This record gives sequence, C-alpha cells and structure tokens, in this order.
Amino acid sequence: MTTFFKPDPALDLVLEREIDVPRELVWEAWTTPEHIKHWFVPKPRTITACEVDLRPGGIFSSTMRSPEGQEFPNVGCYLEIVPHARLVWTDALLPGYRPSQKPFFTAALLLEATKSGGTKYTALAIHRDEDGRTQHEAMGFHEGWGTVLTQLVEYIQQTMRH
Repeated sequence: MTTFFKPDPALDLVLEREIDVPRELVWEAWTTPEHIKHWFVPKPRTITACEVDLRPGGIFSSTMRSPEGQEFPNVGCYLEIVPHARLVWTDALLPGYRPSQKPFFTAALLLEATKSGGTKYTALAIHRDEDGRTQHEAMGFHEGWGTVLTQLVEYIQQTMRH
C-alpha cells in the first residue's frame, strides 16, 4: 500500500486486491454515475440514483434500493481527487464541507498500475472509533466490498474494455 495513510487495525477496514483491469477504467467506473449504477452495491440491491461532482467539496451521493423496495440514500463530500490514483470522500461532511448529522466513515480508494496492466486496488474505510469499525465489519464490509469489487471488474470487462 502507498504511504498515503497507515491504517489502524482498531479503527479501519482495508480491502486490497490485484485486479485484471487497467486503473484508468477503474477510475472511470468509480467517477461516472452511469457506470456506478451498474456495480456499486451487491446484487440484488440496485442503485436508483447517483450524483458525482468530482472536486474537493463536491457531492458523492447514491441511493441504494433493497430487493424489498426500501431506499437508503447516502450523501457525502469528496475530500481529495488524484486522477487515476486516489479518491477520498466522507459522509462526515455534506457537499460544500457542511457537517453531516450522522457521520459514519471516511473512504479512500487507492489505485496503482501493475506491471501486467492491471490495478492494485485498495479500499479503506476509516472510522472515528472502534465501535464504528466493529459495526461496519459486522454489516459485512469485507464480503460486501469484495462482492462489489468483483462486480466492478466484471462490469469493466464486459462493458468498458476499449
């Protein structure tokens, strides 16, 4: 992992995997609402709405729909954007850096090109306290984010290969 951030095992969750798709396409899939809607939540859940304003302070929002039809909106704010390399956002802040009512975590996506033309993919979930990390892990962080990463790779391979 890069020296961007040193995860604290008591507070943070990490998903790291080498994937067989170029990081430029991973970046495009992560930053384009039309793409995000196809892979961002574990199926059979779906994304019914997505908004991206790719700049520090800009909105990153998605609405997940459960198979039963219940909707779960998530709104956050981008903190850092390094094209094709690093994307950091949080639900602790709303667009324009306004404090949110119920902060849960800050996320970082780190992408590194591999010699084989793939991507070293690292997703970090950074929590304020151990309870938040434990809750996120119990919600299925590793399984859910792992499933979503598999869906992302499949989506890129089937739809986005240039």
